[in-house]
Amino acid sequence: MSTVTPLRLLPWPSPEGKPCYLSTDSEGGYLSRLADEMEAVQLGLAADVLSGAGKVLDDPMSPYTEVRYVAIRLAECLTDVVRVAESRGTRLDPPHSEADGGRNEIL
Repeated sequence: MSTVTPLRLLPWPSPEGKPCYLSTDSEGGYLSRLADEMEAVQLGLAADVLSGAGKVLDDPMSPYTEVRYVAIRLAECLTDVVRVAESRGTRLDPPHSEADGGRNEIL
């Protein structure tokens, strides 16, 4: 019985803004490692932006332009984080159920 490796959603869009996918049998290939590194950078950047956003949003006297800039950066980071979550979610094993005795069986 052969297993089908699902396509991996990459953490960057195509130049047209469409999703990019990687077909590979290995998690250790160059593009897989590059995607892993890019995901780590995106998640780290999102944490940094979120930290900085808190400072601007906590100050009721923050100028409109600063608040707008923070909102734009947060939306960009959220887009990246959602893409990373979707990609990682599709690579998880299916959940165990009582019906299959706790085993992952694909029929």
